[in-house]
Amino acid sequence: MTQFDRSHRTVAIAVMATTSVQALVTMASLTVSIYAPQAARDIGIAPEHIGVYASLLYVAAMLGSLLTGRLILRFGAIRFSQGAMLLCAVGLLVCAGGQWWWFLLSACILGFGYGPTTPASSHLLSRHTSARSLSLVFSIKQTGVPLGGVFAGILVPFLLIYFNWRVVSALIAMAIIIGALCLQAWRKRFDVELTPSQPLVFGNVLRPLRLIFSRPALRVIALSTFFLSGTQQCYIYFLVTYFEIVIGWSTQFAGFALSLVGGAAVIARIGWGAVADASGQTRRILGFIALCMAAATLVTAGFSAAWPTWAVFTVCALFGATGMAWNGIYLAEISRHVSPEDVGHATGGALFVTFAGVVIAPPLFGLAIDLTGGFTVGYLSLAVVTAVAGICLLLLPMGYRGRVGALGEN
Repeated sequence: MTQFDRSHRTVAIAVMATTSVQALVTMASLTVSIYAPQAARDIGIAPEHIGVYASLLYVAAMLGSLLTGRLILRFGAIRFSQGAMLLCAVGLLVCAGGQWWWFLLSACILGFGYGPTTPASSHLLSRHTSARSLSLVFSIKQTGVPLGGVFAGILVPFLLIYFNWRVVSALIAMAIIIGALCLQAWRKRFDVELTPSQPLVFGNVLRPLRLIFSRPALRVIALSTFFLSGTQQCYIYFLVTYFEIVIGWSTQFAGFALSLVGGAAVIARIGWGAVADASGQTRRILGFIALCMAAATLVTAGFSAAWPTWAVFTVCALFGATGMAWNGIYLAEISRHVSPEDVGHATGGALFVTFAGVVIAPPLFGLAIDLTGGFTVGYLSLAVVTAVAGICLLLLPMGYRGRVGALGEN
């Protein structure tokens, strides 16, 4: 069996490369939502209809995640990531076309670029990381998601002061392209053991899903993240509006609460990764995180103007430290159950299920708001399904303790 380089230097470079990719594609995926009000006015559509953009993006990401396994094996994780980043850049450039149907096409292109980057990074990191530190390394890489959100939240509004949204879209696309070119320096180091005989045709696109659903542990974990990701998306998507309507906060103050969620997530992702590696009980940790996440969501349902600010901020930070911090150890656990060659396929299949929660949950949450005239039922429902997912994870047998057969304990 091939022994890949797992020196500290190699792992550090791999983490830096994959985290950068994650941050840049996340920034690309959020750019349109930030300049949406200006763009909607220019192309003559209601701003709320821009929400369709996010749904289309994640549907495309779901499909893209299923199509990645063979391409990663053929071209390598770095080359494949470069291609995915270029797709994201093209998506932003297409969006600058200024017609509503260009927006829809942009979402599809961006989604096909965004979705496959995680399977590619999992493939790379699983080869060069020992089983003892897998959760920590994956969790550090996943900090690229909130960091990308921070970059988008700071950079895009600043650029909008000086340029119109079309120019801003092109500038962000240029940054993505530069990032893709920078990856070239590491291609020879990481894109090894390729299989050029892998066909370019996509073949059996259901293979990743069959891989996930044929193994009980992977099936339970993936299905649990359907609910965790749905709760995660609804919490951050509706939080500012909820605080403005129910508590009476300004947009800026509510936005600060949302930033606490993201800030806590960056720190907690690394912490949970270290705990998972030290304990060897990743699924138990995931279950505990889910229950804490459910508790924070339950408390959020009871917010009112009478709540002290510090208490609201504390709950937001708790949700960030749990509801936004499970992704890294989840991806590490998926990779532990399969051979190195199947990491891309397994991650793609698992993310198809995870992204489905992101697509389905927000419209249902919005429907609950419309039917009940408030947010309480929606948040209570999220708390219940998240708690059930957590209990399922805690009850899952711990018969599998690592990836000794696949990568060893180097």
